[in-house]
Amino acid sequence: MRILVPVDGSEGALNALRYAIASRERYRDPIVIDLVNVQPRFASGNVRRFIPQEQLDAYCQEEGAAALKSARELLERSGVPFTVHVEVGEEPESIARYAKARGADLVVMGTRGMGTISNMLLGSVSARVIHLSPVPVLLVK
Repeated sequence: MRILVPVDGSEGALNALRYAIASRERYRDPIVIDLVNVQPRFASGNVRRFIPQEQLDAYCQEEGAAALKSARELLERSGVPFTVHVEVGEEPESIARYAKARGADLVVMGTRGMGTISNMLLGSVSARVIHLSPVPVLLVK
């Protein structure tokens, strides 16, 4: 059973991860958890003119690693096998695409994260993931 847990560094994301870890007893097959953090794309083309792409990529990886730190520690203590990945792009689309690419059976995510003001205007990330995901999405409060 492959479970994708998007992590943004928020307590809501950690609650979703705790739920996914605790659910391992419910499944016949052992679970594997894929942690994914999605970093926003740099909106301005001017940024890319002055900062090399390698430096931008390194920054995104560092920010992603920081957001994933607590989740990694929690999984290491639990003994559940896991993978970690940092994506760059729009959160809902990236999460849905990653779920499909990794063959996830389920997405488990928090209902509230550290989203931007645009999420309030366009709808929450979790609501958009529900519509885009090729697999069931379980929201944890």
